[in-house]
Amino acid sequence: MARKDEFSATTRDIRVTVRAFYLADQSEPERGQFVWAYRVEIANTGRETVQLLRRTWQITDGLGRTQTVHGAGVIGEQPVLEPGGRFEYTSGTPLATASGFMQGAYHMVVTRSGEPFDVTIPAFSLDSPHQPSARLH
Repeated sequence: MARKDEFSATTRDIRVTVRAFYLADQSEPERGQFVWAYRVEIANTGRETVQLLRRTWQITDGLGRTQTVHGAGVIGEQPVLEPGGRFEYTSGTPLATASGFMQGAYHMVVTRSGEPFDVTIPAFSLDSPHQPSARLH
């Protein structure tokens, strides 16, 4: 069962679960610098081996300004997930506001057929103690 601070979505038997953590020690609220880490688990609950090739993130701050980030793989890797396999990583993002949210997609391929498909990264909130919660429901 998912924790209330976890956000999860499943696309084509690939489950993505995210938890975000406010990093007070790296943030400088008086300078408009707020930093979060987020931990992602990607689990293959299907029968086909897949590979994560690219990612696209939409990062939206508390004022509604959205930045789109594209890149190869995650944390320098393009993990292959066999059936039952999982891959976890931690990354982070700064914002100029005390809250916001992120969402996106992993661009993957079925290794046997080469068929491309996208996996939803669920929207998750970035909340800090410096502003009332903007939790997603």
